[in-house]
Amino acid sequence: MSSVKVITLGCSKNRVDSEHLMRQLQAASFEIIPEEDGRPADMLVLNTCAFIQDAKEESVAAIFDAVDRKNRGESSRVYVFGCLSQRYGNELRGLIPEVDGFFGASDKALALMTEALGGQYDPALAQQRYLTTPGHYAYLKISEGCDRKCAYCAIPGIRGRHVSVPMDELVEEARLLAAKGVCELIVIAQDTTYYGLDLYGKRMIAPLLHRLSEIPGIRWIRLHYSYPNAFPDDLLDEMASNPKICKYLDIPLQHCSTKVLGKMRRNITGKETSDLIRKIRERVPGIVLRTTLIVGHPGEGKREFAELLDFVREMRFERMGAFAYSEEEGTYGAENYKDSVSRKEKLRRLDELMSLQRGISASCNATRVGTRTTVVADAVADGYYVCRSMNESPEVDGEIYVEIPEDEKEGAVSGRIGKFFEVEILRAGDYDLYGKII
Repeated sequence: MSSVKVITLGCSKNRVDSEHLMRQLQAASFEIIPEEDGRPADMLVLNTCAFIQDAKEESVAAIFDAVDRKNRGESSRVYVFGCLSQRYGNELRGLIPEVDGFFGASDKALALMTEALGGQYDPALAQQRYLTTPGHYAYLKISEGCDRKCAYCAIPGIRGRHVSVPMDELVEEARLLAAKGVCELIVIAQDTTYYGLDLYGKRMIAPLLHRLSEIPGIRWIRLHYSYPNAFPDDLLDEMASNPKICKYLDIPLQHCSTKVLGKMRRNITGKETSDLIRKIRERVPGIVLRTTLIVGHPGEGKREFAELLDFVREMRFERMGAFAYSEEEGTYGAENYKDSVSRKEKLRRLDELMSLQRGISASCNATRVGTRTTVVADAVADGYYVCRSMNESPEVDGEIYVEIPEDEKEGAVSGRIGKFFEVEILRAGDYDLYGKII
């Protein structure tokens, strides 16, 4: 039996693609060696990212590392797929001829790669996956591609137009996940709030979430990658009324300045952005908001950056990520704007913004001390259960560290992994919380 190790770089959407490939290979009798497993594999497969320059550099470095392993005799073949090879496949073939095959980022690429490795792609397994997450949560990718034309973003050129997965297929995939023990679904796409417009003529994210919530065994449903423009009101109604929908929303805003948003081609003004955030908080009391912001985009001068800082102070996002603008070839921004902010200044602004957010996060966390909440345990580390509540998404947010009781330390503490239980929050850090079982 040949063995294969799939190494995934980039976002959670890439993770789902890797899981679909791994299920096909598993069905074709390959031994799947987990990415974190130190054992060598006969074949290495890299799923790459090309969103920003740092991601491209990381992907290229990973390819060279895989080739080094091949040259040392640890693996016999190396294959590459995903966004980097979709975008730069021809260049990469010339640059790294030791790679045995480059494939793109489509369903067709998964079939071609399965067959290149010696398997036979089985369409009947299209809704099945080999999970790389802990068994109690999984990502559910509801569409491919994006119809937005944001000036900074290369994804539409890589992944193509927005294509929604039919709702019945998603419900079936979620049922299969629930049957395997998954109780938390994290709904993802390039733009989740656009879901259904191409298939049904209207936005159908709220009806989709409702149908997913009816699946036995599913306890939490979490929404990521929502888009602020034309935000659907019925989604807020569903979040407010459905106890299985986490009062948590990931809504990447990118900026608040009308001038910068115009340059970004986001089709929303600063006032509309602020009004939307206020409406979300009013309509869904207690909601936790996560956003992503870009600093140093063309059009952002000192005034616009100061406006961004004021916006973050006022809106007090519980969770926030940010990155420095990276000019990406083939995008509207690269072709039409001058990248006028120096790298040094971008990094300075990024540091100032994240320092501000660190204080806001610490303040938000402090309000939870003394409260009780339901958590799920993701892992065990250094005498603690590493947990999350409805307020934390895996991989991107802080965690709740719950001290393992003395009477459990002697036994198999892993028995709580994937289980839900009540804790009291005892103290707060900048991003993480600490508690005890009650």
